[in-house]
Amino acid sequence: MPTRLGIRIVAIGVGSVAYVVGTHWLMTRPGGSPWNVVGVLSPMLLAVAFGAWQAGQRLLAFSAAGIVGAVCLQAAFGVRVSAQALYVAQHMGIHLFLAVLFGSTLRAGRKPLITTLAERVHRVFTLDMVAYTRKVTLAWTLYFIAMAAASLLLYAFASFEAWALFANLLTPLALVAMFGGEYVLRYRLHPEFERTSMAAAVRSYMQGPGAP
Repeated sequence: MPTRLGIRIVAIGVGSVAYVVGTHWLMTRPGGSPWNVVGVLSPMLLAVAFGAWQAGQRLLAFSAAGIVGAVCLQAAFGVRVSAQALYVAQHMGIHLFLAVLFGSTLRAGRKPLITTLAERVHRVFTLDMVAYTRKVTLAWTLYFIAMAAASLLLYAFASFEAWALFANLLTPLALVAMFGGEYVLRYRLHPEFERTSMAAAVRSYMQGPGAP
């Protein structure tokens, strides 16, 4: 793996771990400040705004930046947000962002995200494969919407312990099941897809044109 690519992947990993640890500390420390919500949500929202701007999605970029301004205004007025609500907002926000990211590429004139990623990995790409990857992009969009909706419904109508079980255990299991199910279905319906490793897919994506 090229040194520059390796450094980028390590930096992303370290930054992600630091964000998770930092947000957990902000959410759980006693006597939390109204600015906790800014510290928890702003890094994620600013990353969304930057990535959306780079991808040419101006509406999404301005929306994310606007939410940052709103949470800063809320904190300036001293409005406190509970740690539980912050966890839910973070969980829902990530899934809704991914739903928008995937779904926006399904618009007329755009190339579906999964199609773009698959083209960077597979040397031969047929029309059937194009149609299949478009359906997979739609499936991921609906998956992220469903996860965000389930998160909100559990928080509203079930105990927080039930929501925590869903967010901390069932969410990663559902993600693995989605990946695994699509992998099996892909090679059953389209054996022409070349067998590639996850490392090759990540490398092709991050080195491809327009990669964030």
